[in-house]
Amino acid sequence: MKLATYTFRGQTRAGAVLGDQVVDLHRGYVWWMGQSGEETSTSLADAVMPSTLLAFLQRGDTGMQLAREVLVAVQEAKRSTPTERLLRERGVLFALEEVRLEAPIQRPPKIICMWVNYRAHGEEASIVPPTEHPIFFSKFATAVIGPHESIVIPRISQMVDYEAELALVIGKRGKDIAPHEVYDYIAGYTILNDVSARDYSLKRLLGVVGPSLIQKTFDTFAPLGPWIVTRDEIDDPHRLDIRLSIDGEILQDSNTRHMIFKIPDIVAAISQVVTLEPGDVISTGTPPGVGFARTPPRYLRPGERVRIEIERIGVLENPVAHSEEPEIEN
Repeated sequence: MKLATYTFRGQTRAGAVLGDQVVDLHRGYVWWMGQSGEETSTSLADAVMPSTLLAFLQRGDTGMQLAREVLVAVQEAKRSTPTERLLRERGVLFALEEVRLEAPIQRPPKIICMWVNYRAHGEEASIVPPTEHPIFFSKFATAVIGPHESIVIPRISQMVDYEAELALVIGKRGKDIAPHEVYDYIAGYTILNDVSARDYSLKRLLGVVGPSLIQKTFDTFAPLGPWIVTRDEIDDPHRLDIRLSIDGEILQDSNTRHMIFKIPDIVAAISQVVTLEPGDVISTGTPPGVGFARTPPRYLRPGERVRIEIERIGVLENPVAHSEEPEIEN
């Protein structure tokens, strides 16, 4: 499944992408139950199939299985033109082009990112990557934006950089998770752009080399999406081509097989520190080709479009814009 958050006429809801259409999971569940002769109250439907994707993930495997059954029923019903028309009238089915896709998890409980998880990225940055234990840092949830929303260059930075990353979304609460159990806790995979203000780093401000929350967590610095591909759709997340381009110029082109720490070790290590919860986003690091390591450096410029494509997941594309914040008067 491709789980998505969409907006239509001002309402933002949980859905699933089915070809070139979007199925509203909550309304689809109500329709599906009605087809079987069972009346479903709004409160029951809200509890069983919530209308937000974060609440849906909190339903765990039960919610996933029900969603699959709803999609099968909708797919079958779509073979009848009158029934498809009815589904559209009831707000169950939309054309993908008539909705706006949002970040699949608009306010993740936690956003956790890996530091230097591709050896070649460490080499280009003149950093010896960790080999014994993964190192991670966080972003604030207010950094999240969805597909086609603008990455905003803040007034206090002139060196805003891009980083294409495969991200996973947690689907079940867990602590001290064993590596061989990690995939049971993953809901699916998506794309994250770990945007960074290189001139607002600890190295530039204090002379300290290392992960830096402050350069990573400006508003709009975590484009996420376009949807979550459930883990059953991707048998091995370590064999995916990953590519970033700006206005057609390819700047990052690699494969997730080059990650130093694989997903089981990443999630197991993080779970030793924090309790993981449904909706948490864990980004797995970026391959080489980032802007600050190029000669000359290649930073984001207003008017450009950043496109990240990861095999079997999709495309995340965002324009770049200037901050429109007014001058602060003393």
